[in-house]
Amino acid sequence: MNKLKITLSIWLALTMTAGPVLAGGNSTARSVAMGGAYTALAQGPDAGKYNPANLGLRDYRRTGLEIVGIGADISNNAFSLADYNKYTGALLTNEDKDVILGKIPSEGLKLSIDAEVTALSLATGSYAFNVTGVGIADINMSRDIFELILKGNTFADTISVNGSYSDLVSYVAAGLSYGMPVYSSGSRQLAVGATFKYLRGIAIEEVVDMEGMVATYATGFEGEGHLVARTATGGSGYALDLGAALKLNDKYTLGACLKNFLSHLTWNKETEEHGYNFSFDTMTVDNMEDDYIVSDDYTVPVGSFSSNLPSTLTVGLARTSGKLLWAVDWQQGFHRNTGVSSKPQIAAGIQYSLIGFMPLRTGFTTGGDRNTTFSFGSGLNISPIHLDYAFVTGSPFSGYSSKGLNFAVSLGIHF
Repeated sequence: MNKLKITLSIWLALTMTAGPVLAGGNSTARSVAMGGAYTALAQGPDAGKYNPANLGLRDYRRTGLEIVGIGADISNNAFSLADYNKYTGALLTNEDKDVILGKIPSEGLKLSIDAEVTALSLATGSYAFNVTGVGIADINMSRDIFELILKGNTFADTISVNGSYSDLVSYVAAGLSYGMPVYSSGSRQLAVGATFKYLRGIAIEEVVDMEGMVATYATGFEGEGHLVARTATGGSGYALDLGAALKLNDKYTLGACLKNFLSHLTWNKETEEHGYNFSFDTMTVDNMEDDYIVSDDYTVPVGSFSSNLPSTLTVGLARTSGKLLWAVDWQQGFHRNTGVSSKPQIAAGIQYSLIGFMPLRTGFTTGGDRNTTFSFGSGLNISPIHLDYAFVTGSPFSGYSSKGLNFAVSLGIHF
């Protein structure tokens, strides 16, 4: 039982402290506080991250410098902080085990990390320049693994790791954005824009093939499996974002951005393939101490290989004037990739500036592979300096409902 308590504590701790999401604005506290609904609101330095076409709208051009922005989204799809506090170190009953297993979706336990640091973000007129470091990881573990940990194996049962995966990528992106007006009539304006990004790859690890199965029979255990992963510690490439923005009138703006419309990242430093294979036949308690499991692993150098940043389309509508601003974004990934889901995601947020130098922000996000979340934030806007912060919970005002940790802080200057 002590081993079970320790193992469960480790898994729950991992889901709470290490973990859906597409990077490209996670370090912008104003956006995080509004649930990420920022496509039609982003101005100045932020426009390069969310929609470069906004730089082509007259009222969206801001000369400014974001000195630093830090954001992290660490989450899982099953356990909240309340679960961690309740079950860690506890003596689990069969009912507790059933509850824990019931929280893990059939597709498995997913851990996600999306961290972003903006070291320099500058905008003037129709141009913006951003330097951002990004780290993304997606890990999915088969539900069968947790059933084995909690309940052990039963006769005529099959335990599979199929459906598990692990992907990690980190890189630095230097992006130059430009927005150009193409139509204007009174307060109505249409603009298009693009962001070209030079990518410097830091590290990648991707599981390209993983299968495994263990079955129990009257004569013992039988099983086999294999794993193949590729890694690298350096590379370079490019990415291109395209955007469009339509200012309907003095109050409302519609925007759309196709992130990573084109992208290519070639990994050519310390490129390796790692493999592991195992098999055993009719293993029993009597022979499991012997060299009964046949296994081998290898690491071999491989040639350079390439990867792409995931493409997503985001469409947003925002109210852009007055003390109360609001925005709604719809985001669609085209296929599952590191940090991105093929399921649509909806985000909505509001900003209320009752006190002009201290705006209050809140937001809501649902869909995709993410948990449904509520976000909150504020800041100090004492010209020319602005300091913003944001945090995210699982339900309103309840940190214990959060299935992870999500925060952002940003500091900048507007001229």
